Amino acid sequence: MSGPAGQLRGRAARLVRLMPSGPSNAARTPFVLLIVLLLGGGLITLLLLNSALNEGSFRLSELKKRTTDLTDEEQALQRDVDGRSEPDALERRARELGMVPGGSPAFLGPDGTVRGVPSQVVAPAQPRKPAAPPPVVTASPSHSVSPAPSGSASAPPATKPSTSAAQPSTPAHQSSTSPGR
Repeated sequence: MSGPAGQLRGRAARLVRLMPSGPSNAARTPFVLLIVLLLGGGLITLLLLNSALNEGSFRLSELKKRTTDLTDEEQALQRDVDGRSEPDALERRARELGMVPGGSPAFLGPDGTVRGVPSQVVAPAQPRKPAAPPPVVTASPSHSVSPAPSGSASAPPATKPSTSAAQPSTPAHQSSTSPGR
C-alpha cells in the first residue's frame, strides 16, 4: 500500500477510501444536462418560429392571389363601364329604347324672359327590330308616373319636366309584349 490510504491508519483511512481517487464526474453532470436542455429548447423554439413564418407566408401568397383576381375583375368591370359610356354606345342604346335627339331648346334668362323658340321633336318610324328595354327602364316610369287624368297614361308627370326627355317615347303597351329580360 503505497498510496495515501496506505499511510493513513484507522478512521482517516476509511474516509479516504470512500472519496473517489480520480477527477470528479459528479460536478459535470448538471452542466451537461443544462447544455442539452438549452440546445433542445432552442431547437424547439426555432421549429415553432419556422412553422409560424411558413404559415404567414402561405397566407400572404393567398392574399396576393386574391388581390390579383380582384384587380383583374375591377379592370374588366371598368372596361365594361367605359365601353357603355362611349357616346356611340349611349346613342345606340338610346335609339334602342326609342329615344330621339332633342329639338332646338329654349332658355330662361335670369329676369324670366324666354330666349329661343322651342320645337317639338317627332319620333321617326320604328326601327327595323325593336329591342326589349331592360326591366329597370320599363319599371321606372310606371313607378314614378303619377296617375294621369282622363286616359293620357303616357304623359310625363308635371313635377319632373327634365326627365321627360330621358324616358322612352314608345307607348306603354310595348313593355307588356316584351319577353322580359
